[in-house]
Amino acid sequence: MGEASVKTLETRTDLSSPPVTEVEVRPGGQRTLVSRLRAPRRPRIWFEVLLIAVSYWTYSLIRNAVPEQKAVALANADWLWGVERSLGIAVEQSVNHAIDSVTWLIVGMNYYYATLHFVVTIGVLVWIYRFHPGRYAATRLVLFATTGVALVGYYLYPLAPPRLMNGQQFIDTVLKHHTWGSMASGNLKQMSNQYAAMPSMHIGWSLWCGLTIFAVASAPWARILGLLYPTATLVVIVATANHFWLDAVGGMLCLAFGFTVSRAWFGSLPHRLPRHPEPAGPHPATELLNRFRR
Repeated sequence: MGEASVKTLETRTDLSSPPVTEVEVRPGGQRTLVSRLRAPRRPRIWFEVLLIAVSYWTYSLIRNAVPEQKAVALANADWLWGVERSLGIAVEQSVNHAIDSVTWLIVGMNYYYATLHFVVTIGVLVWIYRFHPGRYAATRLVLFATTGVALVGYYLYPLAPPRLMNGQQFIDTVLKHHTWGSMASGNLKQMSNQYAAMPSMHIGWSLWCGLTIFAVASAPWARILGLLYPTATLVVIVATANHFWLDAVGGMLCLAFGFTVSRAWFGSLPHRLPRHPEPAGPHPATELLNRFRR
């Protein structure tokens, strides 16, 4: 009985694969173009590095190109703060001041905010690429769709972070402790849109990392760490006065959209796809390029 209860998600998902509908298969067993595009393939490292680099550059370019509507962003922050007060969850200022009183802790959180957002996300992508190639494309699509819809939020709802609000006494912990590395404060703030706090992609990306690790890792300690990472990130974004609680909710909604897009395209959630892709032949785009070369 003990052995049966230790059966991991890894074992269950390796044996399962998304069903192929009759619409996707032509008479005679020949796959349609759509089903071939959807079929998971082993990713190529050069293409993935190029794709991620170009995508992040494009994301940063668009995010920073959104007009910094300071007056609107500050008004939205006042309104959101009022909503949180009416809901009884407006404790960001108390958290900010309490943790700032412990210098080593808030300095560590400043570095956490500035670095782990990128390091852990890239690390999870590399891990899925290396050990779960059949799930990589679907997992990557979740991340890309989440980030893409966040850009819409930045454009439609400019929002000032708590540290930039007028008359609320939030502490900008990066400025106070002269922490290196954050583009949200100090001399580097001119390189980043300061009024793009909704949704929080620190939460969107960290929750993507955490759920991905929890869903496919077999080691219990890894799955626990996966859940702790977005939880710690939530505390950090509030303690450093970079986000409201409701910014985190926005990030979660963006992630839900990302999972919906990935499931609609691949017909299954990423962790339910086979760990290793089945031979699917050359990609239709590769075939098209080969035709032009002839």
